[in-house]
Amino acid sequence: MKVFEKPTSFYPRFERKGGPHKETTHYCPGCGHGNVHKMIAEAMDDLGIRERTVFVSPVGCSVFGYYYFDCGNIQAAHGRAPAVATGIKRANPDSIVISYQGDGDLAAIGTAETLHAANRGENITVFFVNNAIYGMTGGQMAPTTMIGQKTATTPRGRIETEHGNPIRMAEIISTLPAAGYVERVAIGTSKHIMKARKAIRKALTNQVENRGYSFVEILSVCPTGWKMDSPDARDWLLNEMTQVFPLGVYKDDAGERENEWYRPVEPFVPEKVDAYFSAGNFEEADEPIKLDKSLQCKFAGFGGQGILTLGLFMAQVGMRGKLHASWIPSYGPEMRGGTANCSVNLSEARIGTPLVDRPNVLVVMNQPSLEAFEKDVVDGGTILIDSGIVESKPDGDRLNCILIPATKIADEVGTPKVANVVMLGALCAATGAFELDFVEETLRAVVKKRNLVDMNITALKRGYDFVRNGG
Repeated sequence: MKVFEKPTSFYPRFERKGGPHKETTHYCPGCGHGNVHKMIAEAMDDLGIRERTVFVSPVGCSVFGYYYFDCGNIQAAHGRAPAVATGIKRANPDSIVISYQGDGDLAAIGTAETLHAANRGENITVFFVNNAIYGMTGGQMAPTTMIGQKTATTPRGRIETEHGNPIRMAEIISTLPAAGYVERVAIGTSKHIMKARKAIRKALTNQVENRGYSFVEILSVCPTGWKMDSPDARDWLLNEMTQVFPLGVYKDDAGERENEWYRPVEPFVPEKVDAYFSAGNFEEADEPIKLDKSLQCKFAGFGGQGILTLGLFMAQVGMRGKLHASWIPSYGPEMRGGTANCSVNLSEARIGTPLVDRPNVLVVMNQPSLEAFEKDVVDGGTILIDSGIVESKPDGDRLNCILIPATKIADEVGTPKVANVVMLGALCAATGAFELDFVEETLRAVVKKRNLVDMNITALKRGYDFVRNGG
């Protein structure tokens, strides 16, 4: 005798659901979410993965997954479920991570997260419930709403010339080389449901067996949003929706990827591009560089002075020295002339935060930056100032102040654009953290325009010598 009962991957009672009816779901009559939930829970039971499954549900009707699934549950911000799922899977590779999303979430605000997770071939499983409408928030047009379909925001129907065409996510994702398994199924007749059950089970099995990224798009109904009764909604899905979103397997090479979930893709790199980017040699130091103290640096000035590049150069020097390094920029909307600053941490130990609120090294290349950040420098910290641009002087009693006419020196070298590299040389000399030859090797490796390498090296040495020789 076969016993039919609620999957154990569901809670026995839906205690998080308000009111007395805790044996039923809260979804609208005819909604497909209940069917999809049941198929996922059954697959979890059959595969024995409930204890290590994490169910990620973002905004929309999909958010209520944590009401029903008795497993790990994380609620993500709107559209961010694939990013959250990626973090969970990478932090705990033995977990089984499900990203459960609707069309307004996955194909609208979450398009970037969806495509990039698939493009990286993350070893996660994505279930995409597509009912062609924003079901939770009033029945507005969704990215998958079909031409002519009426919604709260398209009372005349979706018009191609005004609203564009519906997005076909399965077709898009199937073009990405790292995606392993992509299929579109539907909740309609019993035959359709059996195929949907098989696809859901296969997608989860792929993850259990480390076969990489799986994406199952499930066409579903939304009788409330569509303003139809349930039978008519089902018929409309089968007769109309499947014409725009054809069912079937769009990609399936996951079977070739057991325990090798990411398939390397041989890129096409034109010869000139390869020569450009492979120039230089970014070899690390043989042994980690020893620091007298960790460097918490702030670099600040006008946009266009190379402030962010200066910070990036410093971080790359630290990386080559096998140090822990972080770089995070901050800048206004102006490309040139606006303010810009960045934070750089270099440490022998792990870095807790990339932000630098209390720098022990400050480089300023304009007056507003000195006024903004001087007070934040720790007592005894080092401050380097482009004296040709900054008029006022910092507190010499509290700080180790170094005044260097960086822009003037850069102009003598050939262009004021290398003033940031003059500052890099001055910083290395002032802190004593890095030998000049080591920094020079880094610049040769990372400066992309080969005709500018010599000029940058000259600027670096001029800044270094200025500080070493006392001006």
